[in-house]
Amino acid sequence: MISFFQQKRILVTGASGYLATNLINAVKDIDCTIIRLSRAGQLLPLEAKAETKDIAGDICLRQTWVEALEGVDIVYHFAAQTSVYIAEDDALADLNANVVPMLTLLEVCREKEYKPAILFSGTVTQAGVPQDLPVNESCVDNPITIYDTHKLIAENYLKYYCQNKFVSGAVLRLANVYGPGPKSSSSDRGVINMMMRKAIAGEELTVYGKGDCLRDYVYIDDVVSAFLKAAECIEKTNGNHYIIGSGEGNTVADAIDLIADTVTSRTGRAVSVKHIEPPKPQSPIEDRNFVADITKFSQSTGWQPGHSLAEGIDKTLKSILKTYQNS
Repeated sequence: MISFFQQKRILVTGASGYLATNLINAVKDIDCTIIRLSRAGQLLPLEAKAETKDIAGDICLRQTWVEALEGVDIVYHFAAQTSVYIAEDDALADLNANVVPMLTLLEVCREKEYKPAILFSGTVTQAGVPQDLPVNESCVDNPITIYDTHKLIAENYLKYYCQNKFVSGAVLRLANVYGPGPKSSSSDRGVINMMMRKAIAGEELTVYGKGDCLRDYVYIDDVVSAFLKAAECIEKTNGNHYIIGSGEGNTVADAIDLIADTVTSRTGRAVSVKHIEPPKPQSPIEDRNFVADITKFSQSTGWQPGHSLAEGIDKTLKSILKTYQNS
């Protein structure tokens, strides 16, 4: 896989974010060029074999993309507003964050005849609340939130431009991602990581209600490898969306109990778990069951997730503890 990215120019948007940071770390020692695009441009220095370039700019503006896209082979478009609740409070702002940048990116590619492969991070909740598990790509999309509606619109724009051969690209709809990396800017994201930090700090962990909804928790390294595979196999993945998860279902309560047990085992400190009433109002998307059927992407690319939930939580804990020890 490494050879595919050699000599490539790779543009990563949302470069200071969780997914982008992990992907950049995965390719930084390859002989390539990494362009880190972020709104503020205040990025940590990167020790890398790769040549790096940082751009600060508003991705709603055409000129930002004109500057960033020249000569680019691969775009990882990860910049986004990620909170379901913020989207409900200000739908227009969410449109500007999650739809307008995609359309502007695509229009600049069309106008300038740039032909990058564009890999976009979607979400499995774009499908709404499917009743049949596991969920695969044939599931009819029925988004029930503003956030998921906008993610689906952005995906459909990308598919349209792929179908008309202005660009190539693919969408990876992600299940619940967890693992080492920067904290999420949205309080309703990254629950596993948040609970692990609370447990390490000796705080009580909370579960809303019975915590019996099924989730598919997928480790960040497996997600990064999926995005790398999607680009490497773009001739097969072009124009498609894929469901990305571990393929395993765990209840929320079981996941949090596992966190408590793992932290106790590693630190020797007991971690308590308390079930409480969920806050109101709560988005209806929270009350769902989900398990990914990853067959289509696996067959297209050869990708397979490499971590069980227990393995991923243990690796995440080790990473967080190491960070605390070095700080």
